[in-house]
Amino acid sequence: MNFDQSFSREQTCSVKFDARKAVFGRGDVIPLWVADTDFAAPDAVTEALVERARHPAYGYTLFPESLYQSLIDWFREHHQWAIQRDWICMAPGVVPTLHAAAMAFAGEGEGVIIQPPVYPPFFSSVRKAGRRVVENPLVVRDGRYEMDLEHLAACAADPSVKMLFLCSPHNPVGRVWSRGELEAVLEIARAHGVVVISDEIHADLVYADRPGHHMLATLAEPDDPLLTTVAPSKTFNIPGMGLSAVVSERQDLLGQLDGVFDSLHMVQCNPFSIAAFEAGYRHGAEWLAAMMDYVRGNRDFVLGFAQERLPEIGVTDPEGTYLLWLDCRALGLDDGGLKRFMVEQAGVGMNPGMTFGEQGSGFMRLNLGSPLAVIRQAMEQIEVAVAGIRSA
Repeated sequence: MNFDQSFSREQTCSVKFDARKAVFGRGDVIPLWVADTDFAAPDAVTEALVERARHPAYGYTLFPESLYQSLIDWFREHHQWAIQRDWICMAPGVVPTLHAAAMAFAGEGEGVIIQPPVYPPFFSSVRKAGRRVVENPLVVRDGRYEMDLEHLAACAADPSVKMLFLCSPHNPVGRVWSRGELEAVLEIARAHGVVVISDEIHADLVYADRPGHHMLATLAEPDDPLLTTVAPSKTFNIPGMGLSAVVSERQDLLGQLDGVFDSLHMVQCNPFSIAAFEAGYRHGAEWLAAMMDYVRGNRDFVLGFAQERLPEIGVTDPEGTYLLWLDCRALGLDDGGLKRFMVEQAGVGMNPGMTFGEQGSGFMRLNLGSPLAVIRQAMEQIEVAVAGIRSA
């Protein structure tokens, strides 16, 4: 578990590395964008994949009961959530689940609430399904992002609004929602019959020195209209495996969602995905704790660096995820100019804030999941580039 170790990901068909030329116009930027990390996955995951590869047949595959049990055991131990076997539906990833949910629980043109600035597929999965995006933007109070619960209730009261996509913990602003905030969301959904899809893919990525994460389902009543999406992909750095799960006590909701998956002939029974999924949840706890401790060091480095040497860039102090939300508005650049500046002058590739909604104008998202030496080099290059603006 040497997270300082650097190894090349180039020429592995890595989106984060091998798509740099296409996305940024140059192939040598420091890639701090796509939300996977540059850390080797837990040894147990690699060993499970190698062991599975030793069997020379890779045919159609069933989901073994041990797979479900690994998920049940993980969430009982780490989140105090007592999941039952029949609450679980396996799915081909969180984003396909969002798209399928929009099709299952909202009709053509009906509304789905999202809370921008938020993960871009929250927008696209609604729009590509022919449903209507209803924005309930987050608000900033004393430098901290919060939900606008009064506005959320007003959105949910519209009878044409059928769903809420909740990002918990939130990507990109790094909020870990409080118990009170989550209970208010449930009360609003309950009052208006709005189905909540709680994307908790980052649930395990919470800093030890920040408030703990509450799984929304642990606060819900059994008949609440709630489905939770979970996956080991961010937790153990295996997002390329593309396997997730949907959990709900509501069998009717699970059945509707599974019906959409069936209609689309979505096949998620990849034998390697199954091996990695189970190995992570069975044996990855020690690796995860060490990884989050390392990323916390990266977080603190960037927070300190920006405060001392880059006062033009504000950094939202995250409570969870390995992502940082950078406020670059003081640089005085429009969004196109900001992206070009970071790429051409600083040589750093990040996600432009506008991809997370218009509320992200003037912001960038930085991925902390790299060796500290890489993060330090990126920040120093940004510092040199900003000095050029100061002296202009």
